[in-house]
Amino acid sequence: MIRHLLSGADLDAATATRILDTAAEMATVAGREVKKLPALRGRTVVNLFYEDSTRTRISFEAAAKRLSADVINFSAKGSSVAKGESLKDTALTLQAMGADAVVVRHPASGAPHRLAEWVDGSVVNAGDGTHEHPTQALLDAYTMRSRLGRLAGLSVTVVGDVLHSRVARSNVLLLSTLGAKVTLVGPPTLIPVDWATRAAAANTSGGGAAQSPDITVCYDLDAVLPTSDVVMMLRVQRERMTDSYFPSAREYARRYGLDGQRMRRLPEHAIVMHPGPMNRGMEITPEVADSARSTIVEQVTNGVSVRMAVLYLLLGGNNA
Repeated sequence: MIRHLLSGADLDAATATRILDTAAEMATVAGREVKKLPALRGRTVVNLFYEDSTRTRISFEAAAKRLSADVINFSAKGSSVAKGESLKDTALTLQAMGADAVVVRHPASGAPHRLAEWVDGSVVNAGDGTHEHPTQALLDAYTMRSRLGRLAGLSVTVVGDVLHSRVARSNVLLLSTLGAKVTLVGPPTLIPVDWATRAAAANTSGGGAAQSPDITVCYDLDAVLPTSDVVMMLRVQRERMTDSYFPSAREYARRYGLDGQRMRRLPEHAIVMHPGPMNRGMEITPEVADSARSTIVEQVTNGVSVRMAVLYLLLGGNNA
């Protein structure tokens, strides 16, 4: 088992599958009257969050507590960080306190990698800038496998603000490793230039699609819906945008929003995902978000099981 989880690229197919299988076992704990295991008793997990978070922070806290670990929640607001303390000095403080694992969310891409150089414990990347969010990709893969029974050969369409999405990056890496076929859809301004250029150089075909060794890039959502097993809608991250990436919210919703009419073009078995939080009415309508096809609430539930599996394998289950 790996020591840190910093990127989707850290996981080969065997390791990722082991995490997903362990998560399935952890999910059975949620059905018990007492939702606790003694696996990490005596271990200390620090949630080090430099950015606001609801789902991820609470999910990691619940996961650690269900494994009986001691949990310390650290927020940049109201701490010495507000006085100018550096990430390294904070890391040395955590090291002195004997943290066995540090779950970190940071606005700077690469911050978890630096943290891993300064602490002896395991580091889990809970989102770094616009870089990656590997546990979100794992819970997404777990949800797909639970709903559809497999990952290999699935056609997964990721739609929207790919440029600023750490979720998209981790999903591309992990799903490709597990044998799924990933298509990125969005305005040209919101597709990473390196991915679009590489794909276009590999081959250009009809319908505005381009194929690369890892992914397909397409600018027409309607063209790919009939062949999609999974549609993952991404939040438009306006807080990370300094320029105008599309004409208006209304125009974006018209071309790339998933509404009831578009949902009905999907195959009968297809599912709809969203990492949250949602801009209802922009990238996804309430009709779709609250439909039977939607796995949005399931993703939150599955997140606890997956993060339990990650913490268990990093801290307690390496020899299991």
